[in-house]
Amino acid sequence: LQKILILLQVTLSVVVGKTLMILFPNAMKRYILKMGEKSRMNQNPKFSYENWGPTFFSFKYLQFVLKVKWKRLEDEAYEGHPAPNTPVVTLGGEVCHVLDFMKDNRPLILNFGSCT
Repeated sequence: LQKILILLQVTLSVVVGKTLMILFPNAMKRYILKMGEKSRMNQNPKFSYENWGPTFFSFKYLQFVLKVKWKRLEDEAYEGHPAPNTPVVTLGGEVCHVLDFMKDNRPLILNFGSCT
């Protein structure tokens, strides 16, 4: 159900965005450039608006946003519910999932830290 709602929301956003790009190209260019400022896309002098601006509200944009939003659904944890089985990469470069490290009925403890 959540995936369907996300599909509807993102599809509607893309359809409205694409329509506005056709009807009001200059206003949408300013809007997209503002979004580029927030993500600092426009700070790279070799990466102009013409390279990335027209890709907004395209079919590939729709696919990418859906993929990201659907993947984030798997990463959310809720109290009283099972833990998400998030993908992780081992030090050896192997992709597996957090719950692959469970052994028998023992609790799995994740320790997050950093070395400097």
